[in-house]
This record gives sequence, C-alpha cells and structure tokens, in this order.
Amino acid sequence: MADIGNKGAPPAGAGKSGKERDGGLWGTVRLVIEALLIAFVIRTFLFQPYNIPSGSMIPTLLVGDYLFVSKLSYGYGPHSFDFRVPVLGIEFGPLPFKGRVFADQPERGDIVVFKLPTNPRVDYIKRVIGLPGDRIQVKGGELYINGSKVKRERLPDIVIAEGPHTGMRIHRYRETLPNGRSYVIHDMFRDGPGDDTPEYVVPPGHYFMMGDNRDNSTDSRFLDQVGYVPYENLVGEAKVIFFSHDERASLFRPWTWVTHIRWNRVGTWLGS
Repeated sequence: MADIGNKGAPPAGAGKSGKERDGGLWGTVRLVIEALLIAFVIRTFLFQPYNIPSGSMIPTLLVGDYLFVSKLSYGYGPHSFDFRVPVLGIEFGPLPFKGRVFADQPERGDIVVFKLPTNPRVDYIKRVIGLPGDRIQVKGGELYINGSKVKRERLPDIVIAEGPHTGMRIHRYRETLPNGRSYVIHDMFRDGPGDDTPEYVVPPGHYFMMGDNRDNSTDSRFLDQVGYVPYENLVGEAKVIFFSHDERASLFRPWTWVTHIRWNRVGTWLGS
C-alpha cells in the first residue's frame, strides 16, 4: 500500500545543515539561560518569593500562603542579597557593609520580612507597630502607642476551621493605628504571655514588630527572642499573595494541588 501524503518527501532535517541544527539547539539553550538570568535579577533586586510556614500573622497571612516581597521598598541593606541553596551547599550574604542604599523608612502597619536579630539566618515576617523613639505597651491585651490606646473594634467571633486549633472560638478585633492603617487581629486567650508587658522604648534605628495573631506570635514583645529589629535587618515589604493552599494539600497527592487551592486569596494585595 502506498504511503498517503509523504510520497517523495525528503527525510526530516535532510535540508538543514549541521550548523543550522546546532544553531537551533544553541538558541533554545540561550533562551533558557536568559530566562534564568532574568528570574535571578528579579529575585535578587526586585521581588523575592516567600511562603508562610506558621500562624503568627493569622488572619492576614495563612499557613500555605505564598507572597512576593518588594526588596526596593526600604532600599538595599546587608541582608538584601542573602540566599542559600541547601542542595548545592551555596550560601551568600550578608554583605559586609552597614546602612542602606536607596533607603526609605517603613511605616506603621507595613508587613515586613526581616532577619531575626538573635539569629540572622532566620527570616521572620511581622507588622511594624513601633517606629524609632516610640513607646509601646500592651495592657490587658490592648495596644498602647506613646501612652494612647490604639483604637480597636470588636468583630464577630470565628471558629477555626483548619490546623492544630480546629474548633476553637477566636475573638477578633479591627485595630486602627494612629496613621489610619487598619487590619484584623486575633485574640486566642485571656491573659496570654504577651497581653501585659512593660513599656518598651524603641531605640534609634530600630523597629517594634508584632504578629496579628497576638497570642501565637513570638515578636518584639519578647526581647530575648526577637526584640527590637535593626533597620539593617529589614529585607523588604510584603506586597501580594500570588498563591495559597490549605494544609490538606500534598506534593505526593497531585489531585490536591487544585482541590485545596485557596483561589479567593490569590492576588490579595498586602502592601501600602
């Protein structure tokens, strides 16, 4: 039986020289290299992806959220270019200089990624509550800045739907800082470990950070664990959630990659 449609057709590639075929292969390799370089530049100088592994910023950030952090928001400091590739054993940073280049100051209410002062190899993410020179105190679970109680409004309670505290009823409040920035906080327990504190005076060049999940956040209230965060330790400002999945999703169960995505959180704007 005669072949239909290929009769007399030359073999594939017969009309191409070895140089042309090599050029096509090199073009593909070059395209991949250029894409990797662009991604490296964006990650190093502009936006770095982070995932949220803990519940200290609930309800603003949930475990399983993935977000972009703007490195340009506060300029570049010694820790701006830290990166590690554990599989390859590569480690880089911090850079050997002090201060910041293209520096800008955080505002109260910003959500910031920073290097933990007690262990700069660890990244933390919290909300800026106190600026240099501020007096910060928590009394009876309520926040005071420079002697004035921060406005907060009671919201309807919720019952936790997932995670280790599933079924627990949580008090919620909308807290509004003096500059008008507003966000929701969770109050899980009465008389929690950070509900009554001494008055903190934020040193020059430092910031006071707190998590939105007030009874489940290790933050600047605990001086021996976090304390005041130096300006140089800031990495960048959280800007947008680009992906999110709940705790039931598993790498080894591909069907959960779609069924447990939190579609309503994708694209949530966080930045100022």
